[in-house]
Amino acid sequence: MDPTELRIAAVVPCHNEEAAVGKVVADLLAAVPGIVVYVYDNRSTDATAERAREAGAIVRTETTKGKGNVVRRAFADIEADVYVMIDGDDTYDAFAAPIMIQTLLAGPYDHVLGVRKQATSEESAYRPGHETGNRVLNGVVGKVFGENVEDMLSGYRVFSRRFVKSFPAVSREFEIETELTVHSLHLRVPQSAVQVGFRDRPAGSESKLRTYHDGFKILALIFGLARHERPVAFYGLFGTISWLISVILITPIVVEFYEIHQVPRFPTLFLGFTLLLLGSLAWTAGLILDGIRRSRHEAARLMYLRYSAVGVDSSERIRQVY
Repeated sequence: MDPTELRIAAVVPCHNEEAAVGKVVADLLAAVPGIVVYVYDNRSTDATAERAREAGAIVRTETTKGKGNVVRRAFADIEADVYVMIDGDDTYDAFAAPIMIQTLLAGPYDHVLGVRKQATSEESAYRPGHETGNRVLNGVVGKVFGENVEDMLSGYRVFSRRFVKSFPAVSREFEIETELTVHSLHLRVPQSAVQVGFRDRPAGSESKLRTYHDGFKILALIFGLARHERPVAFYGLFGTISWLISVILITPIVVEFYEIHQVPRFPTLFLGFTLLLLGSLAWTAGLILDGIRRSRHEAARLMYLRYSAVGVDSSERIRQVY
């Protein structure tokens, strides 16, 4: 499939990126012929919109604060066959976009992740703690969902139309990258990864990511996703712990009563049976929610299958069937 035959859109979320957004837009237009670049100005107080418009982008405004809100709006509004998502801070190599798009089409895949790779000769573009935090979060998501995740927090990705239009986008801020990763994992969409250049921000540009604040938000999201996506393991863990504690509390009392006829310690006995009941309820909740999870996944899968694979229109799909 020739990329020039497809509608390719770039989504560039921006908040106060006047120092960098013009170059990002210009690089995308030079790298991918025919691409339409949409810059979403998210409550900027500088000349971000003006610089983007001068560089050739279509500028739209999202007044609700947060990158997740920008992505949610863009995915709902923009109609395209291929979507490129890239930050407007000029930290990613926009000239890697053609390779990522070709990878998507060659699969065909629904999601291509840009894995950040920095030249060893350059000073690290990661802020202190970001690289370590990214590795930790990659490991946590890998353990929870049973899949290897290379760079969960990368803001450089390419999507097919059916990925974008089946993505619920409920996150509000920087947790959006985690939600995108989890969506691809639980739907088990065909996906790949491409190494992309990563560099420090240009002079005059400041990072909006707060290491600890946003890190805890992402951890809270992962915790919530584990509860929704692995309910048997999540609630079963609490249920099993409750059972074990109840056994530890109840067993000595029962032994004392039968062997030496000592009057039971009723408060401890009551606590033990309460924990036993709570453990049973936790396991029951986990099993019920697992059934609901399966129904949600089936509904999400059917929504995903409503759209053709990238580069395949409905008439071609009918010919393939018949």
